Formats: sequence, C-alpha cells, structure tokens
Amino acid sequence: MRNYAHPDLADVTIEHALHALSDPVRLDIVRQLDRAGEASCAALDGGRPKSSMSHHFRVLRSAGLVHTRIAGVQHMNTLRREEVDKRFPGLLDAVLGVEV
Repeated sequence: MRNYAHPDLADVTIEHALHALSDPVRLDIVRQLDRAGEASCAALDGGRPKSSMSHHFRVLRSAGLVHTRIAGVQHMNTLRREEVDKRFPGLLDAVLGVEV
C-alpha cells in the first residue's frame, strides 16, 4: 500500500486552498473532519462513488488541507487545522462558519 504525498503548507497558495474549498462536496468533507477529528474515506463518502471521492480527497491533500494515513485497509483522514491556521489565519474559521 502506498503512502500519500502531503505538501509543505509553505508551498500552498491561497488560491489553491480556496479552489479546494470551493466545491460543496469538499467543503462538506472539511466540515465533517473539523467536527470528527479523524474519519475514514468510507465514513465521509455520503454514498458518492469511490472514484469521485478519490478525486476530492486528492484535491484536498494537494491543497494541504487534509492528511491521509493508511491504517490496514482503511484510509484515515484528518484536517490539518493547526497548520492551515498558521499558514492562512482565519481561513477555516471564515469558511466553516458559513452554512450553505
């Protein structure tokens, strides 16, 4: 099983982070992770196809928002809240505070 690449947040632009948060599915994933702390991909899929969810997680990882670790056959995800708050102060509070 391969490990996932996670960018250094110093290399992530605000545009990249905002793009990742602009999709309602990805925003919902980030909201759920903010509440839960850690969750498997299956717990966050909302009945969506695996291929679609793989794409969304890849976008969130490449934007530095989510960390994915492999635990046996599960992929466990966490929001990189502390790191994102340091890089983009107030971004997650602003975005997560808005209900759609």
